[in-house]
Amino acid sequence: MSEAINQLDMAGVESIREHFSLTPLQMQQFAALGALYREWNAKINVISRKDIDNLYPHHILHSLAIAKVLNFQPGTTLLDVGTGGGFPGIPLAILFPQCQFTLIDSIGKKIKVASEIAKAIELSNVTCIQERAEMERGKFDFIISRAVMPLGDLVKLIRKNVSNNHQNAMPNGLMVLKGGNLDGETQPYRKYVEITDISQIFAGDWYKEKSVVYLPL
Repeated sequence: MSEAINQLDMAGVESIREHFSLTPLQMQQFAALGALYREWNAKINVISRKDIDNLYPHHILHSLAIAKVLNFQPGTTLLDVGTGGGFPGIPLAILFPQCQFTLIDSIGKKIKVASEIAKAIELSNVTCIQERAEMERGKFDFIISRAVMPLGDLVKLIRKNVSNNHQNAMPNGLMVLKGGNLDGETQPYRKYVEITDISQIFAGDWYKEKSVVYLPL
């Protein structure tokens, strides 16, 4: 069983390497996530038990779709709202070691998982905090999230957290992973919003109707 699982993990890492140039350290960090998430998920359920074998395509690679929309410059600061067990923050923090990531979630046991996994793979650019988004007062270049709430509700919560100092190829704002029909959610922002179809980036039926939504703020 362990050999098969390790093969799954390595296949997952190879799927990441097909799309991104990775250092040996990044390869090791991505490879370590499989065993770490299985171990922690057995104690604290942050990923559906039925979905844990799909960790790499459904959670890690999915998180990295944001990196296909924008290659964050060194020094970029990002706030991951409602991170759960660390998505999309931890995969992106591995990919962008010179950027600073703050991961917040209101549920303490989920933040514990994200914190322990970040610590286990020695991610020095990650801070994990148990906190509701409305309580966060820091300023960040980008707010990232994975389908935690309707777009309009999220914008109201995090607009205060977007810095006015721009250092990337795209203006600061919100980048979220969303699924399904987004017409209703994005209608109020139709003049500014940019939607990237993830199925045009990564192969596989699972990515159909999944998108990265970028909204400059």
